[in-house]
This record gives sequence, structure tokens and C-alpha cells, in this order.
Amino acid sequence: MKRITLLVILFLAVAVTCAYAHTPSDVKITFDWKTKVLTLVIMHDTPDPLRHYIGRVNIELNGKEVINDKLTRQDNSTSQTLSYTIPDAQPGDIITLYVHCSIIGRLKRKITLE
Repeated sequence: MKRITLLVILFLAVAVTCAYAHTPSDVKITFDWKTKVLTLVIMHDTPDPLRHYIGRVNIELNGKEVINDKLTRQDNSTSQTLSYTIPDAQPGDIITLYVHCSIIGRLKRKITLE
């Protein structure tokens, strides 16, 4: 009986956590050719940006990982703004972004630098 009760409690805890967590909803991407800075504004609504936040950002340039950034909080309850210098970027290169929620969910975006 104790095992069943423990399993039910565990199941409910996982269900509540999954209902609370969600994939980032969007990412606005800009690239400044003069400075070679990639700026991301990641949209991710959360009631508590210290506990539920954008946890990791991976950036690939032409299929090769160039940035693996682990975060510990989010700027505010609606978004996270990040900037990265990508000195090797050239016109026509493909940048692939993987943006991970700290609890569950991932958003993938791919852009071609023009």
C-alpha cells in the first residue's frame, strides 16, 4: 500500500511539473555584421524566472557547435536576451539554435546569414 501511495505522489509531482513547464514560445534573432554579434530575444513566460527559466542555449555554425551556454536564471518573467560574438560567421552560413527550458522543452530555429 505504501508503494502505491508513493507512486501516486510521484506521478502527481511529475504531472504538475510538466504542466508548469513549457517550451520557449519564440526567439527573435538579429545579427550585426559590423560587430559579428548574434542577439537573441527568447520568449518564455514564467511566473518565477529564478526557478523556471531558459536553462541552456546551444548554437551551431554550419553544423558545428560554437556556443554551449548554461544559464541559471531568466532576465524577467517574459523573456531572456542574450548576445554572442561569432567571429567566423560569413554570408550564407547557417546558424542553428537550440533553446532549452530549465524544466522541460526545447525550441529549435535555423537561419541563413544574409
